[in-house]
Amino acid sequence: MEIVIFLLIGATAGWIAGRIMEGGGFGLLGNMIVGVIGSFLGQYLGGVVGFGADAGIFTSLLIAVVGAVILLFVVGIIKNLAKK
Repeated sequence: MEIVIFLLIGATAGWIAGRIMEGGGFGLLGNMIVGVIGSFLGQYLGGVVGFGADAGIFTSLLIAVVGAVILLFVVGIIKNLAKK
């Protein structure tokens, strides 16, 4: 059951990050991938600044969204550099 909740948080975080950044998301699977990777990135960055690992669902979603936005920002920079 935990893996299902983790994937739902990842999908939601990826969708929200897609809305925050330019674009409307990457579909369900793409949003899950971006959200899950963003969740790991957010957890790492949260640990660096002192957020605990025992966060609730809302805090986990917020951390995953922040990580996914950072991930999309970096991917956007790389895509722009590749075009030039």
